[in-house]
Amino acid sequence: MQLSPAHHDERLTAPRSWWAIAVLTGIACGLMLLPLGTMPLLAGLVGGTALTGLLVSSYGSQRVRVVGGALAVGEARIPVTALGDPEVLEPEEARAWRTYKADMRAFMLMRSYVRTAVRVEVTDPADPTPYVYVSTREPRALVAAIRAAQEKTAGDKAAQDTAKA
Repeated sequence: MQLSPAHHDERLTAPRSWWAIAVLTGIACGLMLLPLGTMPLLAGLVGGTALTGLLVSSYGSQRVRVVGGALAVGEARIPVTALGDPEVLEPEEARAWRTYKADMRAFMLMRSYVRTAVRVEVTDPADPTPYVYVSTREPRALVAAIRAAQEKTAGDKAAQDTAKA
């Protein structure tokens, strides 16, 4: 499906190594129950793998979208009219904004396994959040989508103002 320039949809999935760790955790759970017999071994193997896989899946899969004139990050939805100019953060700069440059008041969806990010200032004077930090594997596409949505929203508002006059 081809998205318009004002749309972006990305799922931040956990790396393969996390899934390998989930399987190894299941094996460890099964081995701990080995002295109790074969059935507890299988139950521990299946249960440990399933539980760890569920944890990896829930933490490791967040959506980053630009849709309907808003930046939707995880459960948060921020209208693009409340955002400033987005900035692509390369790996070193993204690391700096995750660590020593970070502001406690900022909204951050960061995933350590995603090296690049986008930072967008919040321009709404009523919002105490200084900026939004979003880990993304496609920072240029996300920035382009935010800018396109901002331009579309500004154009729609100008058209409404003209129609009222």
